[in-house]
Amino acid sequence: MSTLTDYAPIPASALGPALNEQGYYVGRVERNLYWITDGVYQCAFLTTPDGVVLLDAPPTIGHNIQRAIDEIAAANGVSNKVEYFVYSHHHADHIGAASLFDRNVTRIGHEETRRLLLRDDDPARPPNEETFGDRRTLEIGGERIDLAWYGPNHSPDNIVIHLPDHDTLMLIDIVNPGWVPIFQSNLSEDIPGYLEAPATALAYSWKHFIGGHNGRLGTREDIAVHQEYMNDLVESSRKAIDSLDGTPYYQQYGANSWAAIKAILEETARRTAAPVTEKWTGVLAAADVFTEDVAFQVMQSVRLDLGYGSWVHP
Repeated sequence: MSTLTDYAPIPASALGPALNEQGYYVGRVERNLYWITDGVYQCAFLTTPDGVVLLDAPPTIGHNIQRAIDEIAAANGVSNKVEYFVYSHHHADHIGAASLFDRNVTRIGHEETRRLLLRDDDPARPPNEETFGDRRTLEIGGERIDLAWYGPNHSPDNIVIHLPDHDTLMLIDIVNPGWVPIFQSNLSEDIPGYLEAPATALAYSWKHFIGGHNGRLGTREDIAVHQEYMNDLVESSRKAIDSLDGTPYYQQYGANSWAAIKAILEETARRTAAPVTEKWTGVLAAADVFTEDVAFQVMQSVRLDLGYGSWVHP
C-alpha cells in the first residue's frame, strides 16, 4: 500500500459527542426536537401527538434512526411511529434510508425534489407526494415547521427547514460546523447560490443549526466563520487569476491546448488555496485536506459565473 498523507490534527472544537455502542448519538436540540448523528451525517426528528416528524434519513445512520426514535419515545412515553417525513433535497446520501419507513408515511418536499426522485427511480427514495413551490408552513401535532426554497444552491431543490418554536434551522450541505466543505464546495451544483445560502440562513431567527454533516450541532458563529472562509477563497481566486500568465503554458504544450488549460487552471487553484489553507489550518478541521479542491470550483465560478478575468480578443 502506498504511503498515506499526513494531515493537521483536528481541532477539538470540530468534534461532537461520543457515539453509543450501536454507532450513533441522539440528543435533544430543544423541547421535543432531537437530532441524530453517526459522526459523519445528521438528521433530526420531532415527537408530536400526531406521531413523529422525521427530517431526512441518511443511509449511513440507517436503522439506527428508528432505534434513536425508540429510545426517546420510550424515555418520554410518546409515540415512536414516523407519520411524516420531510425531505431536505433529493440526494441519496441524505434520504437514502427513506424506504425503511412505512409506505403510508406522508412525505413532503419541494416540487423539484419530487421531479428529480421520479427521474432517478430509486426504490430507496420514494418520491414525496406532497410538494410546494417557494414556501409552505406545516402545522403537525401543534408544532410549526416552515419550509422555504430560495433557488438552487447545493442542489436545485435544497430547502431551508425552520422550526421557530424550537429555535432551530436546518439547511443541509451548505455549512459543516467546525469543518471546511469537502471537495467542490460540498459537491454543490450552483456556487453563487451556495455562497448566498449562509446569509439566507442568518436572516432567520435561530440558535441551533443542523447542517447535515459531522458530529455536532452548529451555531450562528459557525455560519459566520464559514462565510469568512468562503469569502477568503473568492478574493484569493481573483488575485490568483490576475497573477497568472498563461503564455508559458501554451508555449510548452503547443497544439495540445487542453494540456495547457489543465495546467493553468490547476496552478490558479493552487495559488487560490495556498493563503487560505495557511490561514484556516488548525481553525477549521480539514482545511489542509480540502481547500484546494474547494478553491478550484470557487475559482471557476468567479471566472464563469461572474466573468472575472474574461477578455475579448481585440
